[in-house]
Amino acid sequence: MTRAFEIAEVALLEERRPLTREEALAVAAVPLDALPDLIAIAHRVRLAWCGSEVQLESLVNAKSGGCPEDCAFCSQSARFATDADVYPLVSADEILAAAHATREAGASQFCIVVAVRGPSESLLKRVIEVTRRVIDETGLEVATSLGLLTKEQALRLAEAGVRRYNHNLETCSELFPRICTTHTYEDRIETARLAKDAGMELCCGGILGLGETVEQRVDFAFELAELEPCEAPINFLNPRPGTPLAATPPLSGREALQAVALMRLVLPGAWLRLAGGRELVLGELQSMGMYAGANALIVGNYLTTTGRDPADDLAMLESLGMPVAGGPGEGRYVLDRAGTHILPPLRDGERAPVDIRSPRSRPAS
Repeated sequence: MTRAFEIAEVALLEERRPLTREEALAVAAVPLDALPDLIAIAHRVRLAWCGSEVQLESLVNAKSGGCPEDCAFCSQSARFATDADVYPLVSADEILAAAHATREAGASQFCIVVAVRGPSESLLKRVIEVTRRVIDETGLEVATSLGLLTKEQALRLAEAGVRRYNHNLETCSELFPRICTTHTYEDRIETARLAKDAGMELCCGGILGLGETVEQRVDFAFELAELEPCEAPINFLNPRPGTPLAATPPLSGREALQAVALMRLVLPGAWLRLAGGRELVLGELQSMGMYAGANALIVGNYLTTTGRDPADDLAMLESLGMPVAGGPGEGRYVLDRAGTHILPPLRDGERAPVDIRSPRSRPAS
């Protein structure tokens, strides 16, 4: 084992302290030929700091497309000619139906996601109203992802009972101006801090493979660590036709595994959630992603791209001996293929022929 790995292992497993940036950069500089050793360390750190459980989550795209921002990776931007669905906020009845199905299935959290720069007053009121109804009628913990917030908006969401706020940094501060020009990195940092200051938990991660160097990935991990998120989604760029990054080559599977392991070493106590692009980038190495330090998954489809059958993820976790934490996850609801009614989420071992996606994102039958 290399000296850099030994230092990292002692720091995290014996001294129980975070790595310094210099220590993490030394680990990142080790050639990929030593990746098995790095994965082994990341797995031990994950078990020591977080335990063996894996948290599952599904996303409901409650408002899609038409976003005025110019994030170069995003097919929901109104500035790019893409084939992403465009529809307004779904009705309160649709959201409540999904919440009841989630409650009946034994989940404890429910997430409302919209594609906007930040919430308008009318959208915020509707989200707050439906949040209160969801809590009153189901007792679920509600999470939201509504873009940039003001202090007042964050406080109103927290007062309405929103438990967790999702707001990704996307990439490191050095690279960010090449990815987005319609708002700044500091804007994103500010919203993350406002969410925490208001009393909400913070879900904050980003996308790997946007053209960053390995050193910039380390910087990104440390910038996330400064915010102390309870959860960090790890997405891998799945280049979307019509976006400025459409021709960007995806990361290799080995690069992605190294990046996941580095994130675990820098964020030892967080939920690290493998999310969008994992099917494309990791492919058959997705189980290795769990050994590389991930302890959470987005299951089903993503906001604008297709995932894989949730039963395959459950089978993968069973084969790895990794138990599922606390039920089916945040915001998860399942519709039958005909789209006629909502079904409970899949339980361990079930393989029902279902789709997990927003009713507005499914193709017409």
